[in-house]
Amino acid sequence: MNKTHFLFLLLSFLLVSCFKSEKQNQHVSGKTNTISIIIDDQLWYGEVGDSIRNKFASPALGLTQEEPLFTINQYPARLLEGFVTDSRSIIVVKKTATEKFEVIRSKNLPHNTFRIYAKSVDDLICSIELNSAEIIRMIRNEEIRKIQDDNRKSLLNQAVIKNKFHIGLEIPTGYEYMLHKKNFIWLKKDIISGNTSLLIYQIPLRNFKTKNNVVNSVIRMRDSIGRNIKGREPNTRMITGEAYAPYFSTTILDGKKAFETKGTWELKNDFMTGPFINYAIVDPVYNRILVIEGFCYSPSNQERDLMLDLEAIIKSVTIDKR
Repeated sequence: MNKTHFLFLLLSFLLVSCFKSEKQNQHVSGKTNTISIIIDDQLWYGEVGDSIRNKFASPALGLTQEEPLFTINQYPARLLEGFVTDSRSIIVVKKTATEKFEVIRSKNLPHNTFRIYAKSVDDLICSIELNSAEIIRMIRNEEIRKIQDDNRKSLLNQAVIKNKFHIGLEIPTGYEYMLHKKNFIWLKKDIISGNTSLLIYQIPLRNFKTKNNVVNSVIRMRDSIGRNIKGREPNTRMITGEAYAPYFSTTILDGKKAFETKGTWELKNDFMTGPFINYAIVDPVYNRILVIEGFCYSPSNQERDLMLDLEAIIKSVTIDKR
């Protein structure tokens, strides 16, 4: 093999490698909370499509404006599944001779593919109803993991947080310390459409009532802390929005029971409002309720993705062992 042939082969190899790398990077850059649905038009514009939209494009909870849980892009089933590369999550819905639901995690592409196959329209709808909750859980977990991976590329110095609360928290650069007291820290990040904030505080375990109405305990707690968040006008402070009841659930964070509350906040005697997500973590080791809350103010833009960013930060929490 002469030098000319060798250089030609080397150049070809480099071009192919660059193309593959560029293609893989394109997959990684899929938009947050976006699902690609591969389905025949006839099914999409009928009852099956209605079922998909009802499950995956239903209103996201706890926002001040109506936004879908996921942004859905539909593609005809004649397209190959691997062709759709603008999303980390792909759902394939087909009428076939055999019924099947499976999840395929690609080794080469950073997305999950969910296949829903059934013999009839009714069977497809039944499968969507049965499996949608698991699909949503997996997609949200993947979105949070991706955000956390991106955050780790540049983290804020958190020595103050670690010393005060004995926790690790993956907060990306861009956030600034607005206020910190003995048992309270407020961080804020300015964005084009407004700002996002994180609150970290703790109260003695004995002061938090968990036997009766936990939601009321959370609201009283955050309304008390809200006096630290003031508006530009006098006599303003942050309170829990009164127009709609918050959404409440329980979960596990860093191996500990936590109460999750989603709702809206407002500034009393002011016009500002927005969504919040609050996690009250039961921490018997340090004899406390550790609270990490995220909220945003984005009156002219969407709030859904901003709140997922905050949720991803909060769910990165690790509590130091004593």
